[in-house]
Amino acid sequence: MSKKISIKPLQDRVIVKRFEVEEKTASGIIIPDTAKEKPQEGLVVAAGPGKCLDSGTVVNLTVKVGDKVVFGKYSGSEIKIDGEEYVIMREDDIMGIMV
Repeated sequence: MSKKISIKPLQDRVIVKRFEVEEKTASGIIIPDTAKEKPQEGLVVAAGPGKCLDSGTVVNLTVKVGDKVVFGKYSGSEIKIDGEEYVIMREDDIMGIMV
């Protein structure tokens, strides 16, 4: 994704762009928009500087911009930036990085 977004997340938050959902099943059945489940996978498009501990030290994030991640079904908050839908969440909500 080469489009730069106009928001920078704070602390240990990341902004994720969900992957597109398939319109058809493997057998060719077309799925209507109302029946589609939102994907739990996406691409990190922005990341904050890291988590600030009580001692004042900053712990860098494990994920970085460009990582493909898997996150929980109800993780984060959906936001709209420049007409595009994204999910903003804490790094703790991310379950893994796809390799």
